[in-house]
Amino acid sequence: MNTITIPQLKPIFPAVRHRDYREVVDEAARTYKNEDAFIIKTRRETKSRPAAYRHVSFQDFREDVYALGTGLIAAGLSGKRTAVLADNCYEWILTMMTVLSGTGIFVPLDKGLPQEEILSSIERAGCQVLIFDKKHRQAASQLAGQLEESGRGGLALVSMDDLPEGLCLPSLMKMGREALDAGDTRFRDTEIDPDAVHLFIFTSGTTSRAKAVMLTETNVLNNVYIMEETQDIRHGDINMAFLPLHHTFASGTQVLMISSGVTTVFCDGLRYIQKNMVEYGVTIFVGVPLLIEAIWKKIMQGIHKQGKEKAFQRGLRLSAFLRRLGIDRRRAIFKDIHAQLGGRLRYVFSGASALDAAVADGFEAIGICVVEGYGMTEASPVICTQDDRHRRPGTVGMALPSVELELRDVNENGIGEIYARSPSIMKGYYEDPEETAACLSEDGWLRTGDLGRMDEDGYLCLTGRSKNVIVLKNGKNVYPEELEALLTPLPGVKENVVLGVVRHEGGDPRDLAILAKVVYDPDIMRDRFGCETEDQVQAHFQAEIDRINEELPAYKQIQRLHVQQKELIKTTTGKVKRFEEGAVQSFRK
Repeated sequence: MNTITIPQLKPIFPAVRHRDYREVVDEAARTYKNEDAFIIKTRRETKSRPAAYRHVSFQDFREDVYALGTGLIAAGLSGKRTAVLADNCYEWILTMMTVLSGTGIFVPLDKGLPQEEILSSIERAGCQVLIFDKKHRQAASQLAGQLEESGRGGLALVSMDDLPEGLCLPSLMKMGREALDAGDTRFRDTEIDPDAVHLFIFTSGTTSRAKAVMLTETNVLNNVYIMEETQDIRHGDINMAFLPLHHTFASGTQVLMISSGVTTVFCDGLRYIQKNMVEYGVTIFVGVPLLIEAIWKKIMQGIHKQGKEKAFQRGLRLSAFLRRLGIDRRRAIFKDIHAQLGGRLRYVFSGASALDAAVADGFEAIGICVVEGYGMTEASPVICTQDDRHRRPGTVGMALPSVELELRDVNENGIGEIYARSPSIMKGYYEDPEETAACLSEDGWLRTGDLGRMDEDGYLCLTGRSKNVIVLKNGKNVYPEELEALLTPLPGVKENVVLGVVRHEGGDPRDLAILAKVVYDPDIMRDRFGCETEDQVQAHFQAEIDRINEELPAYKQIQRLHVQQKELIKTTTGKVKRFEEGAVQSFRK
């Protein structure tokens, strides 16, 4: 077996290893005391009145965790499998940290799924408690009713918002504070086994039914520790919790922020990202490539609309010249761009899939550090990342400390399947021994299903998913992600996917043509290229693809193109559902 080992990063920042989640909460309160752990908007700004905010210190947060934990015990809701169905908010994080600090097993639910899939997740995980926000109150009631009708048993409902009747977090916390004042120490004294399964997290599978990943506190907190050792996350930073918290990358990052003394704020919604960055003075942003690329494209569109391309290029040349002399004036030269992002943004972490290298280079050129990482829920989640000293756009860096990372069955092009082993690897899939055995060996190696190659300096480059590889009739392999990376930077491209489609209707299913589906921005295509109709857009991108094809081997060339304005079908975490896109294909021959 031809195997390549990916080198590990070395720790460069001090970090504290925590045994369990309660220790994270206690240590943060002792270390950062009355500094802001969270800033919560309680009232939006209007023409007649300013916005209002609530500040929660690290000490306040600890008191809230202990009050809620004690209240859950007093209400008979400890030791339960507790699910959460809510938008990102303080109460979501409070619930997670409380349940994992000693009151049961935590099951974050993907609020973006159809209700029948949410119901399936609750049933499969055996959830006994559902905590929900105001937006999902009706859905929670319906879910509980469906479970009751099916004979599955009751589901205790707990609202995050104050209610005149029924259980809610405010009443439970009030109950808990009264019990604490009376000397109740049951929550504090609860024994936590960090190596027992405490989290069921459902994967957002693009090709099959979601699986319930079983994680321990040791799994997640080891990942938090090695990220803290390698990432430039500073005490006093301001982080915006934007990614859905049911995603392991987002919730694990949040534990990292608490551990590191970072203040967390919440985004008002996708349309308000830039406004909220300015409002809070955000310094750290954790996102997925699609979003980070969209932010960069918006910056470039603004420069184009203002006719400042030449001035921007002069600034890049001046900045590069000064940096060669050891002078860094990027933030001053590009202060107008920084002002659009709040003026303080310095660190962007991109995960989930490969980021366009030109976007990473662009942010770097104006003085914002972009770090890319790679991982999966089954690894709690980060496996591989860049750090402050090891950054190379187009790669996802090297293995984190304590992570063994290998490429196996490497082919003649240097591409192999990625395997990982570390203390952060899951226990397995809940009640699914066959799937567990298929990807987790007895000696702890996780078969990721992802493909990659190592460059000459030891950086890992992702080349795609093994299930996505397009195998042509002549036996050649085409990695669609490589072609998508060539299409992504084209002006006017919002997103794209490359698929292998049967060349002729009713023909040999092995005889495939390479199809590119391009979702375009009609405003850019009209204003920049004068394309008013879809036929004109088609012709424009066909010319671009012809140019790209000239640089590719014949078997890799894109042979068919379909353009559309409708978004691609995606999971709630933004990954394209390739097989569904293939099923609804509609292309021009």
